[in-house]
Amino acid sequence: MSLTAPSFSIGIEEEYLLVDRKTRNLVSEPPAALIEKCQLLLEHRVSPEFLRTQIEVNTEVCSSIAEARSDLSYLRKVVSNVAEEHGLAPIAASTHPFARWQEQKHTDRERYNVLRQDMQVVAQRLLICGMHVHVGIEDNECRIDTLNQIPYFLPHLLALSTSSPFWEGTETGLMSYRLCVYDELPRTGLPEHFESFGEYKRTIALMIEAGLLEDATRLWWDARPSLRFPTVEMRATDICTRIEDAICCAALYRCLCRMLYRLRVDNQRWRIYPALLINENRWRAQRYGTREGLVDFGRGKIVPWDELIGEILTLLREDAEYFNCVAEVEHARTIIANGTSAHRQLHAYHEALKDNATHEEALVRIVDLLIEETVADLEPITGP
Repeated sequence: MSLTAPSFSIGIEEEYLLVDRKTRNLVSEPPAALIEKCQLLLEHRVSPEFLRTQIEVNTEVCSSIAEARSDLSYLRKVVSNVAEEHGLAPIAASTHPFARWQEQKHTDRERYNVLRQDMQVVAQRLLICGMHVHVGIEDNECRIDTLNQIPYFLPHLLALSTSSPFWEGTETGLMSYRLCVYDELPRTGLPEHFESFGEYKRTIALMIEAGLLEDATRLWWDARPSLRFPTVEMRATDICTRIEDAICCAALYRCLCRMLYRLRVDNQRWRIYPALLINENRWRAQRYGTREGLVDFGRGKIVPWDELIGEILTLLREDAEYFNCVAEVEHARTIIANGTSAHRQLHAYHEALKDNATHEEALVRIVDLLIEETVADLEPITGP
């Protein structure tokens, strides 16, 4: 077993929805000049997504959480500034409160055209956004070992990130409705378990040879080995509306990866529980967010969130100190106390109704909240 420590480099990808500032609805055909200017300013760090109303950004490969935060802040600010020139605004939320997927148009690229043709209405309904976090783990076997153990913690990260309680004007009763839409795709959910990197490669090769996949990017699991980079990519979370929440989830994931590596060095590992059990916690995170606790399988009972987060932060203290991100991971306590974006959207909606707003007016108020929070607390753009 290689004892060369991974780099644990970190990169963050976010997907935004573009809304019209007047109607607060999504813009199904944003002007070409918007994405062109974003690409002029941000180059490879910005790209169109499957739907034209979406735009994706990705940070550079970062060596620290502070660097990742600064880069992500810059990306959000640039996209917001350019969108504003066209009367638009990005929102960092995994669903729009009232937009309809039937009114959206997909981006005319070969990859997306194939996806739409193959998946039909399942792909057309993908009016959802997420946050993906890459952590650099260069050793192939260590990467698969991390992939096998990380699923236990993915429901915890999902619960801390929820931002999709509404769908097409309906209060869904879920804190992350995004997963209901996403899980209609094949090859989603918890990752498969592999005994080795060789088994993983053979499995993917078989699926490609059989014509089931173009490549490994068609695996849309909650975590996966990246095809392009030597990373384990976490895809379980909603996109966090507030940047501090996003950085907290990213920092926690990075620390979890290092904690699992520490166990590996000591010839130990996190216990691998059946997917049946982990999926129960995944559902609880999707349904309740941080309103209700998750199951501690070792104790065989539901544990409240204030206790859960305390245990996780204690477990990761050494790693947070190593990465100099204690404050960032401790922000999870603030999320538990004050709620996620989903909590704030629901609060804004019901407060508007109490103020005698109509259902439609209350939904508009949510969009205003999302526009504001997406760019709140961003670092100012400096330089020429």
